[in-house]
Amino acid sequence: MNESYVRFVDTTRLLQDRLMHVSRLAAIGEMAAGLAHELNQPLAAVANYAQACERLLGVAQPDVEEVRDALRQITEQAVRAGDIISRLRGLTRAPESSREVCDVNALIRELADLLESDARAHNSRCRIELADGLAPLRLDRAQIQQVILALVRNALEALQGRPCSAREVVVSTVREPDGDVLIEVSDNGPGISAEIAPRLFEPFCTTKTAGTGLGLASSRTIARAHRGTLDYRPGDPGACFMLRLPAAGPS
Repeated sequence: MNESYVRFVDTTRLLQDRLMHVSRLAAIGEMAAGLAHELNQPLAAVANYAQACERLLGVAQPDVEEVRDALRQITEQAVRAGDIISRLRGLTRAPESSREVCDVNALIRELADLLESDARAHNSRCRIELADGLAPLRLDRAQIQQVILALVRNALEALQGRPCSAREVVVSTVREPDGDVLIEVSDNGPGISAEIAPRLFEPFCTTKTAGTGLGLASSRTIARAHRGTLDYRPGDPGACFMLRLPAAGPS
């Protein structure tokens, strides 16, 4: 094989990996408000329980059991904050294209706190509906989570024109007749215009004033790299994006 062609392929693959990483970091950056809210809750609880300990120990005869309970609560909340940071580190880590056999439902559950906090930051709801009996999938966990995060973020932004009480995003899994798994992200927003729909997955196609237009293009590239597909269909109302992934074959 021509050496220059090999260098071209390697360079193209490196640039593609970097693009995916930048796209994932952009999605995390956009979720910053929700993440800050999620971290502030356990940190505020730690501060409150610490102040309670100080008050309890300041009396003439402190109730040792009450102090112990407050200290246990501090430990639990600190562990909770650490778990949030650990999940965030996993999402922002540079891609290594390592694939493993995964339970896709467990992969989505790992994102539940982040998705719910982002939905709250947008005055919306995010509901997760996971089907039973799904086949295991061979995935790059971080890349598939990147796709789900990007799709949910797009859906939340599409809901901003609706009343707060009516805004909802649903993340669901479905077992296909052939054993493949379908991950759907749907919303009840205004949907995609007929003018934009044919170009949705083209690079730099965006309806956001500050968007890069790379999220859906990168997501479809990830889907294809997993021998899957990423498609769109109109909802009733809203929009639905469908990530189809093949079941893991015998090793």
